[in-house]
Amino acid sequence: MTKIPDLSKATPEQIRSLQLKELEILKYVAKVCESNGLTYYMCGGTCIGTVRHHGFIPWDDDVDIFMLREDYEKLYQNWSEYSTDPKYQICRSDATHNYHHAAMTVNDSTTTFINFRTQNEDVNQGIAIDIIPIDHLAPTSVGRFSQRLNAILFSIFINQRLPDHQGKLLRFLTALPLNIVRSPKLRYHIWKSAERKMTKSRPGSTQLVELASGLKGLFRPFDPEWFATTKMMPFEDTQMPVMAGYDEYLTLVFHDYMKMPPKDQQLAKHHTAMIDTKTPYVAYRGKAYLIDETTAH
Repeated sequence: MTKIPDLSKATPEQIRSLQLKELEILKYVAKVCESNGLTYYMCGGTCIGTVRHHGFIPWDDDVDIFMLREDYEKLYQNWSEYSTDPKYQICRSDATHNYHHAAMTVNDSTTTFINFRTQNEDVNQGIAIDIIPIDHLAPTSVGRFSQRLNAILFSIFINQRLPDHQGKLLRFLTALPLNIVRSPKLRYHIWKSAERKMTKSRPGSTQLVELASGLKGLFRPFDPEWFATTKMMPFEDTQMPVMAGYDEYLTLVFHDYMKMPPKDQQLAKHHTAMIDTKTPYVAYRGKAYLIDETTAH
């Protein structure tokens, strides 16, 4: 059994055990997407890992993939039809569940990954991979202003938590609307309305954009040609797709992405209460999450 009570103190062997479980989920999602004609791309640190390490960055603790909005929604809406293994669940915030996360995940329900951000939520707490949507950027300056404003509202009211490592000003600007609007039902209606407005059809759009990945992403448009085709590259013991313009994408987002960061930055990033690669998260209910169920909401 591999238990990791505190990810910040995990050994390389423990990190590796988590990565291998995430690799299982990734392979399953890849199989589902490929069987149903859906396109996906390795992104973020996972894309760097693919290009630079032909696998995980050694200290990385998660997997991120991109999907264009149309395929992203198809995967979510048809998961029960596409998926044949009930242990894998597709998870996304809705009217009754809040993952404090703007994208969606596929979780392995036979495992445990309890983030402090969801420790008081009655949601799937299994090890997961992140699936991040890419949208069409509005073609006019007025349209982009409206789209970005709605993306900010969406992010604040779906995440319902203060951003880490992004400065005191942004934390204040996030806390202010959350302090004003405290009703979970009203928060849901705000982010759901903002989501519809930011993702609506954009005739004439010539660029793509991340709307669910933080403030910087809103002002960092992508060339659709980068995503027009994929290229298979080695990843661990298999191959995974990167966008054809992976170099342009990684350079834009990470600059000199082939350069290793300083040793003191080679750290896992999640703040966790418990990880267990062998035990279903429900075994930890009342012990590592929903410890005081009166706080659940």
